[in-house]
Amino acid sequence: MNDPRHVLVFDGDCGFCTSTANFIVRKSTVPIEAVAWQLTDVTQFGLTEIQTAKRVWFVTGGEAFGGHLAIAQILWLQRGWGWRALGWLMTVPPFCWVASLGYALVSRFRHRLPGGTPACAMTGKSP
Repeated sequence: MNDPRHVLVFDGDCGFCTSTANFIVRKSTVPIEAVAWQLTDVTQFGLTEIQTAKRVWFVTGGEAFGGHLAIAQILWLQRGWGWRALGWLMTVPPFCWVASLGYALVSRFRHRLPGGTPACAMTGKSP
């Protein structure tokens, strides 16, 4: 799988996730395609529905990155050196530990964030 596209796979049932994916697509300095995992065949990206139901994924250069590493890869692709540096920091200790925890907290409480709804809650989510 050597797909030249940059694809963000997100939870289309979550208002916060949808708003965030749309923001990323709009503000990115490189073309990014955002797709809801519920509306696409995620196996084309080497992913399963179980994986995509649990976290956001970013597929680029034939590789898939999940959770905070997806965000790090998106930042790494941007033209500004500050965004690229932040993306790199999110992949190295001890910063990656903080980024992972931050992603877990946002994911856990996304239903309470702006644009979130009770449908965004992770409890009971399964494909």
